[in-house]
Amino acid sequence: MCPSSPIDSIVGDVIFMTDRMSDRAAPKVSQRDRRYAIRYPFAADAEVLDLESGARSEGVTSDLSLGGCFVCTSKPLPVKSRTRVTLKRKDEVVEALAMVRIVKPRIGMGLEFLDVEPDTTATLNRWLDQLRRPR
Repeated sequence: MCPSSPIDSIVGDVIFMTDRMSDRAAPKVSQRDRRYAIRYPFAADAEVLDLESGARSEGVTSDLSLGGCFVCTSKPLPVKSRTRVTLKRKDEVVEALAMVRIVKPRIGMGLEFLDVEPDTTATLNRWLDQLRRPR
């Protein structure tokens, strides 16, 4: 806290920037709280390419949303990796640039879509429309 000054006696409810920036003043936001789209259970083959290192990871999605997906894989890429992801289901494909946002070792990685290829956006929307319908 800042030392007392003449201003402290005039204004009693001042929040100093050093107080506001501390961990106790600003609780961390969980991964779930940052999501902006509903995720639906969905299985598609996934190929993920790290655009910087060239490393590849293959797996199967466990869920899908307009904003991203979770890929089950024993070899997840590092958090913050910029990737190109290709999702395949039957004869349909969705391609996107994505970033790895969360890694669960030996389980998989959560991807946030940064840019879905325009010619595959209709396929992604169709998949999600089918998942939204009541069964």
